[in-house]
Amino acid sequence: MELNGKVVVITGASKGLGAELSKLFAKEGAKLVIGSRNESGLKQIAEATGAVALKTNVANKKDVEALGDLAVKKFGVVDIWINNAGVRIPHRVIEENDMSRVRDMFETNVFGTMNGTRTALKHMKKQKSGAVINILSTAALTGRANLAAYSASKFALVGFTQSIRQETAPFNIKVIAVFPGGMHTNFFDEEIPTDFDKYMQPSIVAEKIIENLKLETPQDEITIKRTS
Repeated sequence: MELNGKVVVITGASKGLGAELSKLFAKEGAKLVIGSRNESGLKQIAEATGAVALKTNVANKKDVEALGDLAVKKFGVVDIWINNAGVRIPHRVIEENDMSRVRDMFETNVFGTMNGTRTALKHMKKQKSGAVINILSTAALTGRANLAAYSASKFALVGFTQSIRQETAPFNIKVIAVFPGGMHTNFFDEEIPTDFDKYMQPSIVAEKIIENLKLETPQDEITIKRTS
């Protein structure tokens, strides 16, 4: 896929993987529309990449629809939509999880991705082209002790992504799942893992995502793990 000139929407773009993706797509000559709840961080990335930015809470359907409408108003189409926004809670056995925080996590991780996908498809089905990329996690590949709630939010998206892939095949829309391992980002500010220094830099994951998209036939699913 040629990325130069493509209209790319990225959620959770104010820092971490979203910020790195924004920078790399800008280098490829893409036209960026980015969203995040973090308005100050979003503004910085927009200034660095020339992106059009809109404060967006992906759990809010109207916010997400406004982001998609902004892309179409500004550039006419939505070629690539990346559902990157996500949150986590500290690792605990399930009976120690604060269920109000679990619900909030599902609102962002699951319903936020659904909101983004629904909005992207509204535009892409009219175009009969496009690509939706859902950023999941290696926690969606196998269950882990003390990670039940977070893993559940990501496992749910595996089924969602695979189902949407089948639904959109007749419309020439690519649906890609990305399963990154731990990244060295603010995602872990509340509880830093003991081996955090070994986590991947988000720029490495962003590069892999871009490399896959640039293939003549991008892979439907890619797993990105640290090498040590």
